[in-house]
Amino acid sequence: MDVFDSLVSDVARLLDRPGRRLLGLCGPPAAGKSTLARACVDEINLRLGTDTAAYLPLDGFHLSEIQLERLGLTHRKGSPPSFDVHGYVALLNRLIGEPLPSHPVYLPDYDRMLHEPVAARHVVAPGVRLVVTEGNYLALDAPGWREAAALLDELWYVDAPDELRETRLRERHSGNGSSTERTRRRIEVNDRPNGELIKASRGRAGRIVVLVPPTG
Repeated sequence: MDVFDSLVSDVARLLDRPGRRLLGLCGPPAAGKSTLARACVDEINLRLGTDTAAYLPLDGFHLSEIQLERLGLTHRKGSPPSFDVHGYVALLNRLIGEPLPSHPVYLPDYDRMLHEPVAARHVVAPGVRLVVTEGNYLALDAPGWREAAALLDELWYVDAPDELRETRLRERHSGNGSSTERTRRRIEVNDRPNGELIKASRGRAGRIVVLVPPTG
């Protein structure tokens, strides 16, 4: 059994318990959280049936550019105060509240080309038993973030070497239309400090998952 198969088997064990379960993946920017979350959801649905699992990205709770400008946070987009963490907590509560919703619950996402959050890109169908949610700050010991973590059945920290992450960040920013200089500034002024803050929260996660692509 390879590493991914083992991870998915551990995710599937969450469903041994009744009710709807929440798995959170946290970690620094470009560690591979969203890739792992979507892959786990796809594999669980393949193994156990369509609409067994669903995906919820924290990035859908980015504040809009208008709100970032109002708050003076444009240069710190992606930092903890640039998210609507209380809205995120409210949605988590809605997803696991008793009784569970009998209708589809639509979930927001972030569009990297628009540079804005977008509504209703994802959905949790009534029969979904597992929601895999991912975001940088789910282990952060701060108001709002603590409340989010308390709702999760398990919280895993996804890690990758800093050099690999920053290579991915350069590719991400340049692919979204940023110039080389703007990309450099974004990493130095924003992504790198955010990453250090997130790394300090590593000990609050229940499991560490290190994602390094194979060589050769």
